[in-house]
Amino acid sequence: MLYRFHHFELDTAKAELRRDGATRPVEPQVFALLTLLVENRERLVSRDELLDKVWDGRVVSDAALASRIKSARQVLGDDGRSQRFIRTIHGQGLRFVAEVKVARAAELTAAASLELTTGQQPELPTRPAIAVLPFGLLGDAGRYAAIAEALPHDLITELSRLRWLFVTARASSFRLRAQDADVREIGRMLGVHYCLSGTVDVAGQTLAVSVELVDTRDAGVVWAERFAGSIDDVHAIREEIRSRILTALEIRIPLHEASLARLTVSENLDAWSAYHLGLQHMYRFNRTDNAAATALFQQAVARDPGFARAHAGLSFVHFQTAFLRHTEDLAGEADLARRCAQRGLELDPLDPFVNFTMGRTFWLTGDLEGSLAWLERATAISPNYAQGIYARAWTETLAGRGLQGREFVDLAMRLSPLDPLYYAMLGTRAFTHMVIGEDLAAAQWAERAARAPGAHVLIAMIACAAHAITGDDRRAAQWAANVRSRNPVLTRADFFRSFPMKSEVTRARLAGALERCGF
Repeated sequence: MLYRFHHFELDTAKAELRRDGATRPVEPQVFALLTLLVENRERLVSRDELLDKVWDGRVVSDAALASRIKSARQVLGDDGRSQRFIRTIHGQGLRFVAEVKVARAAELTAAASLELTTGQQPELPTRPAIAVLPFGLLGDAGRYAAIAEALPHDLITELSRLRWLFVTARASSFRLRAQDADVREIGRMLGVHYCLSGTVDVAGQTLAVSVELVDTRDAGVVWAERFAGSIDDVHAIREEIRSRILTALEIRIPLHEASLARLTVSENLDAWSAYHLGLQHMYRFNRTDNAAATALFQQAVARDPGFARAHAGLSFVHFQTAFLRHTEDLAGEADLARRCAQRGLELDPLDPFVNFTMGRTFWLTGDLEGSLAWLERATAISPNYAQGIYARAWTETLAGRGLQGREFVDLAMRLSPLDPLYYAMLGTRAFTHMVIGEDLAAAQWAERAARAPGAHVLIAMIACAAHAITGDDRRAAQWAANVRSRNPVLTRADFFRSFPMKSEVTRARLAGALERCGF
């Protein structure tokens, strides 16, 4: 890395300090101390950290430490009185306070050379790639300053579990700060499509964290959010923020990739672009879009036969065809859903989406316990995978365990309030109330589910039955008419094939309600 400040350049690749281009002699420990302070300029570096990272934890006298600090100041033309570069916070540690700009010398020169000689920029990875930068600090965060690095470090660890996303290692991304360089430069230096940055602000008893996801190709903001809470609950807030960010990225990046893919001629789509475009069609839950999604996933598999998520996407659409009764060959579609999921697992057994699709294939045969094992595996691989958590809620609820189902579905809705399956989460919440006899609440949640964006016809049947159970015949009739206008051949037998309730009491109540509505 090449750090520029005032008239100086700190070149970590060559272990050189230069002033106006001329090399300045620096002892190795002094250079290491300077590098540590410059790389961590957003925060105070404690005496213990200096000893640990510069002297490898060896016992060093205060005089020896003071001598190295004095030498570092002298080589920069600084002193203990002016402290223009290195500031001492008495009793706490040191902080580098000069403004710093960052480049990556050798690689950046090569990239510039390629652009000048060929007119082309270096190619980015075909699958989405992201760098998570250390967060900035606003004001004096005191003992909470570590959150600015701890939170993005947690995010890097968790994002690395997403098999479809390439994540730059902490050792590289933590050498950059969002304010140091244009995001296009960061994208080119690290070879990433996306950059996630943020700020931490502690004001009184309030901790606020703002985050921003930027496309490094055009510097456009893809997503931004602000989180706030009481500093007394710092660990709970940190966990909540981490979970919410991870879930948002799982949704926002594929949506953005799909938007970019729409600008490409379909014949020229690569495997990843075809897959992401297929996702948008997949979540529209009708015959036409389901067929379009199938074609795009098939195109992705043809371009890259080892693309596990494309096989999982095919499993999803075949499941949907059977689940929504878009075919008479239910057994054939169920078999295709299972086989595509199995192929995905052969290619990548640790992808949560692949395990999720495998778990859902068991729904088609009413094997809820068989489904649960795969869904538990999906959420064990990625604990913040909202769709996997929702699917566990659905399975637990239909198995008659309404309270357990409610716990999972509430978590899924909190993690992913803009999820394309949010309507199904609402419908599952309605089922949790039905299972334990809370009929009015069930009807309210079912109404919300049926009116939610993307809700398919079977969700309307849930609303119809829920209102019929409460005696609201007018609303029940309205939803019954809605169902018949969308699929006039649906019966209550179809309903129970899709929703295999294990509680005989709940099943009987729903069957009676649907029969009264003419199904």
